[in-house]
Amino acid sequence: MSYKYFAIGIICLLVSIVSCRRDDYYEGNDVELAFSVDTLRIDTVFTTLGSATRWFKVYNKKDQPILVDIKLRQEKNAFFRINADGVKGPLVENLEIAGGDSIYIFVEVTVDPDQPLSLSPFILEDQIDIDANGKIFTAHLEAWGQNANYITPPEGKGKRFLYSCDFGQRIWDDPKPYVIYGILFVDSCTLVLPAGTKIHVHGGIVRDSTTLYNDGLLVFLKDGRIETLGTPESPVIIQGDRLEEEYADVKSQWVGMLFWHESRQNKLNHTIIKNSIVGIRADSLAEVSLYGCQISNTGGPAVIGRHATIYGANCLFYGNSSYGLQLTYGGKYRFDYCSVANYEGQNEAVILTDFYCSDPLCIKGALINRLDASFTNCIFTGSDRDEVGLIHVSEDPSDFNYSFDHCSFRVDELLDAKNFPNFFDNCTECINLQSNDKLFLDQRKDDYRLDTMSVVLSKAKQLSGVTDDILGKIRKSVPDQGCYEF
Repeated sequence: MSYKYFAIGIICLLVSIVSCRRDDYYEGNDVELAFSVDTLRIDTVFTTLGSATRWFKVYNKKDQPILVDIKLRQEKNAFFRINADGVKGPLVENLEIAGGDSIYIFVEVTVDPDQPLSLSPFILEDQIDIDANGKIFTAHLEAWGQNANYITPPEGKGKRFLYSCDFGQRIWDDPKPYVIYGILFVDSCTLVLPAGTKIHVHGGIVRDSTTLYNDGLLVFLKDGRIETLGTPESPVIIQGDRLEEEYADVKSQWVGMLFWHESRQNKLNHTIIKNSIVGIRADSLAEVSLYGCQISNTGGPAVIGRHATIYGANCLFYGNSSYGLQLTYGGKYRFDYCSVANYEGQNEAVILTDFYCSDPLCIKGALINRLDASFTNCIFTGSDRDEVGLIHVSEDPSDFNYSFDHCSFRVDELLDAKNFPNFFDNCTECINLQSNDKLFLDQRKDDYRLDTMSVVLSKAKQLSGVTDDILGKIRKSVPDQGCYEF
């Protein structure tokens, strides 16, 4: 009989517990949560194995209580851990936030900066998703994974920030890498990068309230300039921040370098730029000099000039998914001993135009500027029948000036009567390459040194201002075309 009363007592207790459950939780899908921060940044630069903890608050803007599920998006993340009001993650379910109240979410990160970048990259990122009645709210997590010099905006990923030094110089000569996070504007300052400097730019897609855009951009404004002091033995390297093997050939990891209107005296010496959307872009009246540079593996052109002044010598442009050199809307361009290998995509290795349209169909008409372009001892080759493109819009022939001197290229349809049948009138001692002509050691392995049977051997002319090649090798009395001397 005692067992009977005991069972009845248990049942009554369970009924009592169930009856005490709240039934006033707000369940509408118009629930609103607010965060004390949109992005939680743990910006400690670790020099040894260590941890850091930060927190943010989540506010329930309704008068009634709600139940939420909180999840670390990368549940197997080796770096971040969360704790929501005393409950450990990576998943916290059915957590109550009282009406008009808030909860704390603590985030801890543990970093070993001595691990290789394949295990601990420069930038560590994750997201916390909070599910409230089926509506997802997201907080972003950022932390640094390596001991480096981080150049970052106060607001976090995808934000613009200004780098200035009152018209002086800033020399980035720390042996540790420099990591740029966001969109860096340099103004009233000359940024100097000594030989061997390594710059890593964090890219990726950023979403704001209205648009999606790419992150990772270096912009030099009118009073901003850069000077790199790389050498053949110790080049300056500017690339993305993902150095794992699987990212080695991934294009468009960051945006590129932009030289804004009237940014003058920019000098890049023995600098490698790779894995960006665009290598460099120089806009109206900007000036850029490139010596011994390599721009490769870009999702777009290696170089864009738009009514700019660009000089290049001993440079190599390859693996670019669009043009090698896109020189438009006029400007002044000179390239000596450069090699442009354009074996990807359907665009020419070099294109020259004297116009610009502000809309895709040019309905508003073309804007025209004078073009002056010269190429000496250069190679323009690729997989298409035409690797030189010319578009002349101005009715004044003197507005479209170009010359090729001791150059090699592939042209075919360019010579048609409706195009530029007199193209070779602007060429001196040039070679129209044929499909079976030998050029490089192994283009398939991106080895653009000259083959022993290359048709460009001893086909260049001496230039007093360029006495060596991209590797620092002295040019012969009768030199070779392109950036490499055999």
